[in-house]
Amino acid sequence: MAQGPEFDLSAAHKYFSAQCFNKTWELLDKADRTPEEDQDMIRTALASMWHWTQRDDCGAQQMSVGYWQVSRVYAALGLADPARHYGRLCLEASDADDVGPFFVGYAYEALARAEWIAGNAEKKQEYLEEARKAAESVDDADSKKMLLDDLATMA
Repeated sequence: MAQGPEFDLSAAHKYFSAQCFNKTWELLDKADRTPEEDQDMIRTALASMWHWTQRDDCGAQQMSVGYWQVSRVYAALGLADPARHYGRLCLEASDADDVGPFFVGYAYEALARAEWIAGNAEKKQEYLEEARKAAESVDDADSKKMLLDDLATMA
């Protein structure tokens, strides 16, 4: 069996998890994405998640953030079902090791956004309320403001 070139696989996962995550953010922030860039955004978000799962330092917090980003990508593309799916995974990861109210709040934010694009106002409101409850327990003022500002985009 042929072997590939020798390189530091751990370093590669660390590099690509971050690079793909950041590329996804660039695409999310871009106002006039092309259809190809929309597909790239999905690919980079999922690639970032996969590379994170290969890292030794991957824990519930990193999974929560990754699932949240994937959910946000699908929501930005108007795809409620996958946004909802990854929002649920985000909530599971956030609850698994009690990573803190900031991450729980963002899990509910992801679920609210999925319901918002699905046109389910009642369910969106339920998730927004849960996210606001979580935000009340966030100690860091900047983090709390960031979460509340994101929630306000769906008011």
